[in-house]
Amino acid sequence: MRTLNSEKLEIAWAAESRQEKFWKISDAIWSYAELGLEEYKSSRLIADTLESHGFTVDRGVAGMPTALVANWSHGTGKPVIGFLGEYDALPMLSQKAGSPAKDPVVRGAPGHGCSHNTMCAVQGLAVITLKEIMEKKGLNGTLKVFGCPAEETLISRPYMVCAGLFNDVDVVIDCHGEDSLKVKGVEGTACYSFIVTFQGKTAHSGSSPWMGRSAADAVELMHAGTERMRENLPVTQRTHWVTLEGGEAPNVVPDRASTWYFIRDVDENVESNFKWALDCAKGAALMTQTTYEVKVLAAVHQRFHNTALVELIFENMKAVGRPEYTEEEEAYARALQKTMGIPVKGMEYSPELSATNMAPPFKGGSSDVGDVTLVAPTAGVKYPVRVPGSYSHHWAVVSAAATSIAHKGITVGAKVVAFTAYDLLTKPAVFTRIRTEFEKLATERPYKTFLPDDVQPPFGLNTKLMEKHRGAMEQFYLNP
Repeated sequence: MRTLNSEKLEIAWAAESRQEKFWKISDAIWSYAELGLEEYKSSRLIADTLESHGFTVDRGVAGMPTALVANWSHGTGKPVIGFLGEYDALPMLSQKAGSPAKDPVVRGAPGHGCSHNTMCAVQGLAVITLKEIMEKKGLNGTLKVFGCPAEETLISRPYMVCAGLFNDVDVVIDCHGEDSLKVKGVEGTACYSFIVTFQGKTAHSGSSPWMGRSAADAVELMHAGTERMRENLPVTQRTHWVTLEGGEAPNVVPDRASTWYFIRDVDENVESNFKWALDCAKGAALMTQTTYEVKVLAAVHQRFHNTALVELIFENMKAVGRPEYTEEEEAYARALQKTMGIPVKGMEYSPELSATNMAPPFKGGSSDVGDVTLVAPTAGVKYPVRVPGSYSHHWAVVSAAATSIAHKGITVGAKVVAFTAYDLLTKPAVFTRIRTEFEKLATERPYKTFLPDDVQPPFGLNTKLMEKHRGAMEQFYLNP
């Protein structure tokens, strides 16, 4: 921090002056632990907070009740900088904060196993700090915060892009909680998420099975087909599923069964892989004399982060630096690492850069941010809110996500975001370089949604799960 110029020192101090409010907001969202498209309390908290600081908030955008866009403009209103935030939790990951051993708050309930509770806290702290600085210095620009539900099921961003919500955005800064400070370029996989439901005929499994047609058999045969399919696909593919329903009693031939698939690969391959999987569904139906229906939930591109923006973020990461950790935080980290069976090194990590021209190690995960990267230059700030070595979709991430380690990471992330946005507002040459690189990408890869024409956001996907646990969880809700 001692090496920062006076303008960025002012931003840092302004962020620190209001950080505790956003720590509490993050902890509150952590306690709500709402699944995708069910994040009513979380999205309302973010919208109300931004509205109270002078932002105009559009709620329920792109046909999703928990999606929002918050705007604030000054002067000419250009450039327009977008900030992405998420707030959905994951099923089955409930965990007490700060416990180095698995210990659910409510057994079987959701938990924030991907640090999404921290994301809008980072972006909210950053933009409200920037608003103050822009007003003081008379800077032109628009700050636009996108509250994005259901990232874990890859739902919101393709619908938001198709609704035209990013049409006027010049640059987008994404963020995500991690176990260190890092920023990456080309990343992850494209993905089709879809449910196949087979319909057959019931019959007595013992006395007259020939009268039935088993929908469960069709699901098993589809699984067998896609297993053989993926033997012959490139190593970049990831194909996986869960059986949602497959009958209720062994003495009744099941007339209904369904399976939920994620078909992942790089952009060039994913559409053909999806069509092959649909052929497997058709074959399974023919073999079992059943019928079938396909419901696409989401379809997303891989991420193409802007190299110039990645490098700008990395410079600001080095300027902000990592937090200082207490002996208690180090002890908690070592205890958690020991429990997980990963290297016991405490809170030791270094900032990491992986730009688009550096060919990072292949990662098979997906994010609906991929669609945004093809309509505006985008890069993401990865900030430290986890114990080093811990990995996503695990109770250990939930454990750390409402501790002082996460709070310090939120402030660091907000400073990096705010510094980067300030550079975009005050350094025209940097802004132009970012836009020029994006125009080249847009020419090479003009945006085309992978979503079918008639698809809608899949409401109700997580309603039953939330209803099952909400009553038990409410007693643990935190007041921000």
